Amino acid sequence: MKREIIDPKSLELQDKVVAIKRVSKTVKGGRTMRFSALVVVGDGNGHVGAGLGKAAEVPEAIRKGKEAATRNLVEIARDKNNSVPHDFFGQFGSSTVLLKRAPEGTGVIAGGPARNVLELAGIKNIRTKSLGSRNKVNCVLATIEGLKCMKTPEKCAQLRDKTVAEILK
Repeated sequence: MKREIIDPKSLELQDKVVAIKRVSKTVKGGRTMRFSALVVVGDGNGHVGAGLGKAAEVPEAIRKGKEAATRNLVEIARDKNNSVPHDFFGQFGSSTVLLKRAPEGTGVIAGGPARNVLELAGIKNIRTKSLGSRNKVNCVLATIEGLKCMKTPEKCAQLRDKTVAEILK
């Protein structure tokens, strides 16, 4: 499957820091402390990405994470009431995130890591449940994976050479 390249310069991206961890490496002279930052970027209109940055200082780790996230932007499918087109399980590592379609007025019902991704993607009505591991990095990546795999009825009809009415029967 060919991945479409998205130009981040043409989008007005917002970013959120999901997690900052202090990580250490044991070397001959003792421990070296560094910071790892998980950053999610999105335009609120169907584009979202996540990145991990590591550096000796927190601001530098956040900057690196933001750059990695803009390189990993993906386009997601939404329906007319800013929800997902259908229910789906997103999986990454041992994390699984259930993404359930919701009617207008529901809002974003999601845990912290998944909520950040969904809000920056522009989804306004959805219910989610984190299953399996609740590791923040894997939850964010499982949410993005689930959103990336969703297809609109129009896309399914095009792939099957049918009309949208035949697909929605």
